[in-house]
Formats: sequence, C-alpha cells, structure tokens
Amino acid sequence: MGSFSIWHWLIVLLAVVLIFGTKKLRSVGSDLGGAVKGFKDGMKSDPPGQLNDRG
Repeated sequence: MGSFSIWHWLIVLLAVVLIFGTKKLRSVGSDLGGAVKGFKDGMKSDPPGQLNDRG
C-alpha cells in the first residue's frame, strides 16, 4: 500500500484521454485558465469605494 508511482499517474492520464478525448480536455483547460485569469484580475483591482474612505 505505497504511494502512487509515475506509472500509476500515466495510466490514469491515458484513461482520462481515452474517455474524454483531447478536444474536450483542451476546452476544459481553456475554460479553467480563463476562470483563473479572471479571478486574478478581480483580486488585483480595488473597489472604487474603498480608495477615498479615509476622510
């Protein structure tokens, strides 16, 4: 009952590619990347109401 080796992960990856196909995985990866980018951009921008409330 050891940890998973690289061969276990390669077999799992191969099974996922065979089940879903590369086109579907590419679109899921693209959607996930866009969501992460949008989240990062949202975290960088400050809400306008908090900039001048120190009065």
